Amino acid sequence: MTLNGWMQIALYCAVVLALVKPLGLYMTRVFNGERTWLSPILAPVERGFYRAAGIDPRQEQHWLAYAGGVILFHGLGFALLYAILRLQALLPLNPAEQAAVAPDLAFNTATSFVTNTNWQSYGGETTLSYLAQMLGLTHQNFLSAATGIAVAVALIRGFARASSGTIGSFWVDVTRATLYVLVPLCIPYALFLVWQGVPQTLGASIDATTLEGAKQTIAIGPVASQVAIKMLGTNGGGFFNANAAHPFENPTALSNFVQMVSIFAIGAALTNVFGRMVGDERQGWAILGAMGILFLAGVVVTYWAEAQGGSVLNGLGFTGGNFEGKEVRFGISASALFAVITTAASCGAVNAMHDSFTALGGMIPLINMQLGEVVIGGVGAGLYGMLVFVIVAIFVAGLMVGRTPEYLGKKIEAREVKMAMLGILCLPLMMLGFTALATVLPAGLAGPANAGPHGFTEILYAYTSAAANNGSAFGGLTANTVFYNSTLAIGMLVGRFFVKIPVLAIAGSLAAKKTLPASAGTFPTHGGLFIGLLVGVILIVGGLTFFPSLALGPVVEQLAGAAGQTFATGG
Repeated sequence: MTLNGWMQIALYCAVVLALVKPLGLYMTRVFNGERTWLSPILAPVERGFYRAAGIDPRQEQHWLAYAGGVILFHGLGFALLYAILRLQALLPLNPAEQAAVAPDLAFNTATSFVTNTNWQSYGGETTLSYLAQMLGLTHQNFLSAATGIAVAVALIRGFARASSGTIGSFWVDVTRATLYVLVPLCIPYALFLVWQGVPQTLGASIDATTLEGAKQTIAIGPVASQVAIKMLGTNGGGFFNANAAHPFENPTALSNFVQMVSIFAIGAALTNVFGRMVGDERQGWAILGAMGILFLAGVVVTYWAEAQGGSVLNGLGFTGGNFEGKEVRFGISASALFAVITTAASCGAVNAMHDSFTALGGMIPLINMQLGEVVIGGVGAGLYGMLVFVIVAIFVAGLMVGRTPEYLGKKIEAREVKMAMLGILCLPLMMLGFTALATVLPAGLAGPANAGPHGFTEILYAYTSAAANNGSAFGGLTANTVFYNSTLAIGMLVGRFFVKIPVLAIAGSLAAKKTLPASAGTFPTHGGLFIGLLVGVILIVGGLTFFPSLALGPVVEQLAGAAGQTFATGG
């Protein structure tokens, strides 16, 4: 560990914090329907969209109608993307003449991008056409991020409103999230990336001759526009197989720093939106404080582990830290920081190979995802995931003092707690259930490139990443098979919609309740005691996912042996 590395981490945290209030204020005005500095330009466009779609922006929806809009919107997006992938060979903007994507891979990919997971069982530059990258993937990068923001705003309204039967209009929220937030941020961002050296062209790949005289094909394409929303929308799907480790996606130390900031920018600012909309900014800062404690703990452990290196390499004299799988232009500190950021948010972009991290260094990204990615989290998804844990924490506090739990003047009752636990417990079911299945079936055992515990972790990481809607991977797993494409896609769908729908149910229930005035017995939820309680509940409840996965290894090996499979113990 070096002073330079710690300074990079400190500067990163300072920049993210500096963006919270201005971006939070702007988004609050957007979702409250107030005038912003972009309104003279975008308001006529917004009204045009509503007229074309037959939407009355003044008509709000019950939570069931809002949820129906979410499902319909995602369903149509899935159908469009699946069709583009299957018909790719017949569509234009395909200079490399890429073939149609196989049915199971198209199903996995369409599910992945619609759910904001962006898991990729393929190499982007060797599989997809420019049209598929733009109209298919980049298009869904915008819309899946916008729906996450919309659901978070709907839940905020549930806390902010009283005796209301509606939580807003999904169609208005998703339009404003795209038009006023994502697009205006992505345009200058993409231009910045072009300035840094990221390609943005529809030209064909370039043939080059190396110094040794060999022929090399250099893939290019409309990269900058996809990278911008991939980071801002916490999508993570790369244009190239190497993702943000590729010099055409992330060419410089400056582009790397800006990409890390952009992953957290909207998610962190949404905590300020929460505070402003419920009428007490301190509530938003308390939530951000809990997120920050968990984030910094992860960064410290990961940076320390990677800076120490592994015992095998150190024994061979390779001191100075673990550089395996890392880009020299970024170094250990920026690689460790990026790994924690991308798994704390549901981004999944990587500038180093997590499969090559040390045992402790690879453990933190895994824990971040198993905690539900509530440490900032995906745009919108992180906030509503954290608020689900807030409900559980308030319920625990109520049990300890023997009174009905309240949060922001709303009684937290059985319905809200049940919905919260449904959203939390569906994740370990997918993560551990499919991991157990994959480690006893021949189709699953054929995937890991490594034997023993590391091979097991490759499988566990994949299903954790899918259910958490992250998309990063331990790259040693061969996942482009019918078994993995299908089971990972199911995990993605459950991880997205079995959380979103309960969250909207909570929003509807809270919005219908009356607001109670604070009393002497009201538990304050803006101070250090509440932050500590919330962090503790996250770690304890999240441990229901993490610690069973540690104990599952020996059980899996016994089951594999009983089934006649060989799950080697080396590695």
